Amino acid sequence: MKKNLGVVQAVYPMPVLMVAAYDGDGKVNVMNAAWGMICNSDRIALFIDEDHKTTQNLLQTEAFTVSIADKAHMEAADFFGIASGNKMADKFERTGYTAVKSQFVNAPIVDEFPVVMECELAETVETESFYCIVGRIVNTAAEERVLSENGKVDPAKLDALIFDQFQHGYYVSGDRVGQAWNAGAALMKK
Repeated sequence: MKKNLGVVQAVYPMPVLMVAAYDGDGKVNVMNAAWGMICNSDRIALFIDEDHKTTQNLLQTEAFTVSIADKAHMEAADFFGIASGNKMADKFERTGYTAVKSQFVNAPIVDEFPVVMECELAETVETESFYCIVGRIVNTAAEERVLSENGKVDPAKLDALIFDQFQHGYYVSGDRVGQAWNAGAALMKK
């Protein structure tokens, strides 16, 4: 029997995404965004507040990167979520992390995170309920250590962080338990 919990954001897992953008002077800012998802074959949607420093930066430069946080870099990933670039001028510098300019868009790539999507600002969507940044992915890059033999990202090697909104914990993904578009194929024959 299920117990009623009230209004709970009961979607699990949530990604731990690092969104990075330059300000008008080329200064790096990074934020942690769990409310993001792929919304088309070459689009990513980030449901983030308009008042974030990173949001203001990417609106100005019309470019940003989205990296997947991993277990090895959890401390900095969490810091990017609890520290505000509006209040802490040296937020990125405090981590000791390295950023390089993307070859494809006017945005920083944080070297330490293993997978990055380089994006141009495609649109913003604002309703009474949410504010959304939509980016057009122009390139994705990954460290060779997280790639499988077929040249694609291997989730078992990635150690991607997952945010849980129930207990506010971080978990790691990686166990493969089936093949998509095949695990339910037997039910098609009924």
